[in-house]
Amino acid sequence: MNLATWLRQSALAWPGRPAIHAGDRLFSDYRGLTARAAALGAGLAARGVGKGDRVAIFLANRPEYLEILHACWWIGAAAVPVNCKLHPAEAAWILDHSGAALALTDDGASVPDAPCPELAVDGPDYASMIAPGLAPDAPLPAPEALPGEALAWLFYTSGTTGRPKGVMLSHANLMHMTLCFGTDVDRILPGDVSLYAAPMSHGAGLYALAYIRAAAAHLVPDSRGFDPAEIIRLAGAPGNLCFFAAPTMIKRLTAAARAQGWDGTGLRTVVYGGGPMYGADIDEALDVLGPRFVQIYGQGESPMTITALSRDLVADETHPDWRARRDSVGQAQACAELAILGPDRRPLPPGEAGEIAVRAPTVMLGYWRNPEATAETLRDGWLMTGDLGRLSADGFLTLTDRSKDVIISGGTNIYPREVEEALLTHPEVFEVAVVGRPDPEWGEAVVAFVAPVPGAACASEALDAWCRGRIAGFKRPKAYRLVEALPKNSYGKVLKTELRALLAAEDGDTS
Repeated sequence: MNLATWLRQSALAWPGRPAIHAGDRLFSDYRGLTARAAALGAGLAARGVGKGDRVAIFLANRPEYLEILHACWWIGAAAVPVNCKLHPAEAAWILDHSGAALALTDDGASVPDAPCPELAVDGPDYASMIAPGLAPDAPLPAPEALPGEALAWLFYTSGTTGRPKGVMLSHANLMHMTLCFGTDVDRILPGDVSLYAAPMSHGAGLYALAYIRAAAAHLVPDSRGFDPAEIIRLAGAPGNLCFFAAPTMIKRLTAAARAQGWDGTGLRTVVYGGGPMYGADIDEALDVLGPRFVQIYGQGESPMTITALSRDLVADETHPDWRARRDSVGQAQACAELAILGPDRRPLPPGEAGEIAVRAPTVMLGYWRNPEATAETLRDGWLMTGDLGRLSADGFLTLTDRSKDVIISGGTNIYPREVEEALLTHPEVFEVAVVGRPDPEWGEAVVAFVAPVPGAACASEALDAWCRGRIAGFKRPKAYRLVEALPKNSYGKVLKTELRALLAAEDGDTS
């Protein structure tokens, strides 16, 4: 079962349908996209990329992203989509750990310490590889035959151990995820256009598969990301826009829409997830833009597929429990089985909070080259999410906490250990603890509590410059607090709850 067969089938059935728009310009129809992907796959194979090899994609959103993904699958290779916001040193680590045979980047020189060759998407070699696919009479060969358990997508998600973990997702995992999309999230209609406002290296790229299967159009905006004014303009033409968004993006789009007097015309569906959606924010979005919103909850380890709250349930205000339902993350998706487990790993009754566990054909194969983490996370057929929540009697899941200490800013996970390790290499830092504080724009902001080496000045500006050279910009602390020592319990463990309480007191929150 090779996911690339979906693209080929769409091209054979609807060759002239628009496949990808680059802003206002048609980049490719379905036959052209499929021919380019097949030709690029052949070009990668000629460069020595083989079945089972990993190919890294270190790119921001661009029209070529989808053809690169499918080219990898066409020849039986696995894609390793790398967050384009990462520091080159972080990207180099992922390329090395994944054993990537090749990395595709904009200019072919994006990762100075890359352990594998880079191929410039904007370079002549790339253009020559896809050239055979441009011939009008070029045949559409069949993709490599693969078993369902073959690795398709190796997604690196940061872990609390400080090093990223490679989540292994198979072709079968992503097939079931796509089937859940049509069943539980949104039914794709003729003329729908999938807009890529969120990174294609994450959930937005995974959702492309549903639109490929339906031979619907895809649109990469000229901004290559999220721009509320651009989305409002594009909603007029081509219209029927559908996209995945973090809650902070919806908040910004709602504000722009209210300011411009736009009621959401041309916008069909916004799927939101990746962070906490505050009740007041979704209420305002519904008031300004109407019932166009669907919520999902998932993890990289079971992508986009744990629960869903349909557009009807998000908008409903007739049910006696409508407020609790809207504040939840919905019910289990069709392929997923949920359980709330106590400390003894036994299921808890409705209403009691515990760890969320998931059993589904969308659950990852495991972590790449990390059997210890795999054994800890996959237990007796269940994915232990590390998230805490409670189920209502009618099956609605409400999150009560997130994975230990994770900070979600702008829909992106930031793991404190990574930031702490970067700061601890500074010669003037004795110890450090990183926590999140509520932020009205981004959901949470990163704050570092730093205990300097005795006698050291440890200025905030110097610490920020230090981080700038070692970690991605979005992970850098937005504020630094210098303290004599970090609060600890009797076992020597840092009490981050006390640090969060200090920030809450600064913000005047006494709840």
